[in-house]
Amino acid sequence: METLTMRLNGEEVTVQVEADALLIDVLRERLGFMGTKEACGEGECGACTVLLDGRPVTSCLVPARKAHGREVLTVEGLASGGELHPLQKAFIEHGAVQCGYCTPGMLMSAKALLDRNLHPTDEEIREAISGNLCRCTGYVKIVEAIKAASAG
Repeated sequence: METLTMRLNGEEVTVQVEADALLIDVLRERLGFMGTKEACGEGECGACTVLLDGRPVTSCLVPARKAHGREVLTVEGLASGGELHPLQKAFIEHGAVQCGYCTPGMLMSAKALLDRNLHPTDEEIREAISGNLCRCTGYVKIVEAIKAASAG
């Protein structure tokens, strides 16, 4: 076992983890952050996307120890003071949430984009979410939602 200390959704967290533990498993199984979803387990679908020091990563491939001393943001960390993040609001308002399985990863990839580019083009949005697969939509409403959040 190893001690892992990270800043998770703005709070310092220390947890004991197996040396070969993956970040997604620590988030879900050890810390109870169930918003991060595992689907493919191979880093191909993006459902497990979280931000590590502000950059989107597929947590199913990241060894947990790589998060030691770093900032991790999950979808649970987007809302603040009981208020949904503008991206979350836009996803709801624009019908970008279907079954919801991909939504946490989409939101995290979109947040990373808007943190570095306040007014992305549709092409830049599509590029930013290209690692996130959605089987329910044609991505149009997702792009519209991200665009709306960037305008507001």
